[in-house]
Amino acid sequence: MAPVLSAHPQVTTVLVLLLSVLSLAAGGKLLVVPVDGSRWLSLRQVLDVLSQKGHEIFVVAPEVSLHIKPTKSFVMKTYPIPFTRAEMEENFQVFLRDVLQEGSFLERFLKAYQGMKRISELAISSCAHLLYNKELVRYLEEGRFDAVLTDPVLPCGQILAEHLSIPSVFFLRGIPCGLDSDATQCPNPPSYVPRGFTDLTDHMNFFQRVKNLIVDIPNYFLCDFAFQPFAKLASEFLQRDVTVQDLLRQGSIWLMRLDFVLDYPRPLMPNIILIGG
Repeated sequence: MAPVLSAHPQVTTVLVLLLSVLSLAAGGKLLVVPVDGSRWLSLRQVLDVLSQKGHEIFVVAPEVSLHIKPTKSFVMKTYPIPFTRAEMEENFQVFLRDVLQEGSFLERFLKAYQGMKRISELAISSCAHLLYNKELVRYLEEGRFDAVLTDPVLPCGQILAEHLSIPSVFFLRGIPCGLDSDATQCPNPPSYVPRGFTDLTDHMNFFQRVKNLIVDIPNYFLCDFAFQPFAKLASEFLQRDVTVQDLLRQGSIWLMRLDFVLDYPRPLMPNIILIGG
């Protein structure tokens, strides 16, 4: 065997490369910080497949949740929060009912504003109780995770990824007010892309484009109100000034549950991968 290898140095090189790749084929250690509700139901199917492929998965979730439950596919770590399941269900039901009701743009906007305010307060409280749970955070620091998998619609997972200094993978359908487009620097002009609550299409005349632009202006205030507490929490926890856009820009891979058959086609960055609607 030795004479053969010495006579064929290329064979030796190939064998060394193959042996080195074998170590890379081992499953990784993944920390998952999910968002409750329907978003978790989509993510759970992904975790089942990742577990089957040999990845070690740790899910961090509050003790009280709507849908997040332990399974054989992952290890689950929980932390206490100061509200009940009944309070969560009531806020989500009121938000969905208000958003789906018909009415003028102003009525729908104000209802969405109030709903986002209530849900944002619950999310901020839950995130703070995770980040300042010293025992749990110390466990995660010693966990030597390879990456964080999270839904950035609530950027708590990304705050944790920044603290642990590990890459993050985003699994999402979208973020309100076009924050995903802003963070990834993807074009999303209101003169061409219809905004929510407008009932407009991608074929607009001049006056409809003006309307679309005007409708888009309040979104900046809405998202600033909803996400600014996360920026404040992240700045305090990380001990440096950060914005939500700063956090989102650190996402290594964006797995977008979009399909241009159903959604408006637009340019995307190379780290954005469409995985269906």
